[in-house]
Amino acid sequence: MKYAKLGTSDLTVSRICMGCMGFGNAAAGQHSWTVDEAQTREIIRHGLDLGINFFDTAIVYQNGTSEQYVGRALRDFAKRDEVVVATKFTPRTQDEIDAGVTGQEHIELYLNQSLQNLGMDYVDLYIYHMWDYHTPMEEIMEGLHNAVKSGKARYIGISNCFAWQLAKANFYAREHSLTEFVSVQGHYNLIAREEEREMAPFCADQHIAMTPYSALAGGRLAKRPGETSKRLEQDAYAKFKYDATAEADGKIIARVAELADRRGVSMTEIALAWLLTKVTAPVVGATKCSHMDGAARAVDLELTPDETDYLEELYVPHALVGVMAQNGKQKAGNVV
Repeated sequence: MKYAKLGTSDLTVSRICMGCMGFGNAAAGQHSWTVDEAQTREIIRHGLDLGINFFDTAIVYQNGTSEQYVGRALRDFAKRDEVVVATKFTPRTQDEIDAGVTGQEHIELYLNQSLQNLGMDYVDLYIYHMWDYHTPMEEIMEGLHNAVKSGKARYIGISNCFAWQLAKANFYAREHSLTEFVSVQGHYNLIAREEEREMAPFCADQHIAMTPYSALAGGRLAKRPGETSKRLEQDAYAKFKYDATAEADGKIIARVAELADRRGVSMTEIALAWLLTKVTAPVVGATKCSHMDGAARAVDLELTPDETDYLEELYVPHALVGVMAQNGKQKAGNVV
């Protein structure tokens, strides 16, 4: 395993981040394809053996059970100061808005609950899961700064935002001597490259780490035509994100398979080796130990410039999907 600094922070992270959305009680949340605690523990222990020290979860993953499973496993298998734990919080709920709960209070409540779920005194990286259009940015930045001052979070990151939002937030924080975001977790992979327009150049200029999710497009970049998995069959949200562009994406996926055959490696290794040339640490989900094996091997695979060009050649612009599409609509709705 290789390691890197997370942006301007003092955190040293493995080049692969284990995404923990696939862990948790399958009956407790949005996803029916998640794995139970015994399997979670097996995968996390295997990841640690491979040198992975960076783990990403969220309070909303399977109603908090992902955090609970991850926390118990890490407490049993690793020393706290040898792992980097990230979790995420979502925007204020309508009930909180109606009750007058401020952005600062919301962050404190959610962070305390996450720490209780994890069984930890602090998280290394506390991530703003998506932009909250109903809460002043200033309240969010104050709340996150308070979390760092209290010692409950070492650094802060952001996910599912536009480059202008990240710039606005960090420049506000800088102007007011508040904590700045050191990382961004966006939607980025070989068949979803819209982050290259604004976000990637901005992050390079500001030394902000990119730790993208959906690194394998929900498994699509790791599967040949006809191959399937429980997640591919049951993940309705991933279908929503990728089905509309399946024909164009399929041509790129075919090149991943072709190059994997030529190099004698897995499709996972090819797709992640490409992404590792662009970002600090992709978030790679796992529901089997073998998923982490391929991800770890990708760290040592170097693509030639010609191979990189071959993989990138057929990409066509994609419309924003998922949370980012919803964010765009919310922003447009605020323009009068």
